[in-house]
Amino acid sequence: MIRLALLRHGHTAWNRAGRIQGRSDIPLDDQAREELRGYSLPAEWCQAELWSSPLLRAAETAELVAGRKPRTAAELTEMNWGDWEGLHGLDLKADPDSGFRDIEDWGWDYRPPGGESPAEVWNRIAPWLHSLTQDSIAVCHIGIMRMILARAHGWNFVGTAPFRIKRNRLFVVEIEGASLSPWLEPVRLIRKDAA
Repeated sequence: MIRLALLRHGHTAWNRAGRIQGRSDIPLDDQAREELRGYSLPAEWCQAELWSSPLLRAAETAELVAGRKPRTAAELTEMNWGDWEGLHGLDLKADPDSGFRDIEDWGWDYRPPGGESPAEVWNRIAPWLHSLTQDSIAVCHIGIMRMILARAHGWNFVGTAPFRIKRNRLFVVEIEGASLSPWLEPVRLIRKDAA
């Protein structure tokens, strides 16, 4: 059995403005960098293999929190939002003709125009996930975390998600053969001023 801990990258200017980032390579903002410098990994995760998406916001988050450079995997790149990247989610949601849907109404085949469906993202992630040979941490994006946690929880993007992704927490999935089992509670990063 291998444990995979998923950590969402820190805030960017686009996150704070409600813009859809997807594969756009938007860096962390200064406030996020300052905040992340105040955290470290829990002791039991310090020796885990460290991975990140190749996008700046994830790779920098990994280095700030773990104190070392991560290995990058293209498979961990955020979901491609196609024509909607850079747009404001609330504007799309307010336009009944946009085709935008809340995550509870996606299903595995929902696709932004010119982008990827959750099923396609999962097909990209799964071979990487099943190639892991030791406990690992993947610093990545909310979309990537949603696909892995959806599979682990048996959720099909219909109705309320059985998890809520927050920052500065490790969301752990146990991998045994082809099966994924989620830890029900995330593991908080350690605040350096409290250590």
